[in-house]
Amino acid sequence: MDVVETLTQKYQTIARHFDERRRRLWAATEAQAYGHGGIELLAHVTGLSIRTIKRGLLELAGQSVPETWIRRTGGGRKRAEVADPELLVALDALVEPVTRGDPMLPLRWTSKSCAKLAKELSVRGHPVSARTVARLLRQLEYSLQGTVKTQEGSSHPDRDAQFRRISRRVRAFMKLGQPVISVDGKKKELIGEFAQRGREWRPVGCPEDVNAYDYPALADGKAVPYGVYDLRANVGWVAVGCDHDTAAFAVTTIRHWWEQRGYAQYPHATRLLICADGGGSNGSRCKLWGNGNCSS
Repeated sequence: MDVVETLTQKYQTIARHFDERRRRLWAATEAQAYGHGGIELLAHVTGLSIRTIKRGLLELAGQSVPETWIRRTGGGRKRAEVADPELLVALDALVEPVTRGDPMLPLRWTSKSCAKLAKELSVRGHPVSARTVARLLRQLEYSLQGTVKTQEGSSHPDRDAQFRRISRRVRAFMKLGQPVISVDGKKKELIGEFAQRGREWRPVGCPEDVNAYDYPALADGKAVPYGVYDLRANVGWVAVGCDHDTAAFAVTTIRHWWEQRGYAQYPHATRLLICADGGGSNGSRCKLWGNGNCSS
């Protein structure tokens, strides 16, 4: 169990027995014992402000404090949703029209920023800060999330039959010992000093300098990868061009694969089954794909 969980359990156990002064003295004691960063840690655990915990540290040091530092039960500023009972309803109504996803799910998410929501709530008579809006959204079971690709559109009625036919042909070719490959063009990359998402080991504080902009005019060319996957051997092979992803490039890549890998792997082959998608360089209407020996 880490420090945060331990302190949280301790605080939840004894907090109901504390008045305001004892609460800040306990938090100050734990913060002092923790050392550097203890004030921020206890503020996170207890919900007390950093200023309040610092007051407790002054008391532990022997400094006298005014009696007004101890409020009566129920004193102090109320939470925004308590002071304004209609705030949560107004916030939910404001977010609901732009809520995405299934409203029946227990976790919903919004595309409006907290600052914009706070501004609109203030205009509608519910003055509130962006930080309070963020807290209330979590209370209402909203969260910030990225988009998910789930909408594929309508499917052709013969889609399932098409894939079943391709599967039967693949099994038939493999049963006869004939090669079956799957081909596809990969993501194109500019060649040159450009930023990449990957990382590599470098001396501390010495990252590699690259161009600030990904303009094609700054590139030395464009890398066009085209992959060939051998289903029988479970081996991939990639050719990289430097021009365009055309049908001629795709066919040439398959020819190179056959000359360099395919012929050695299948010296007695008489047929080749190529599985590809139906767009771009693999277009089903392109004459370079032969007379029906390709499954698209």
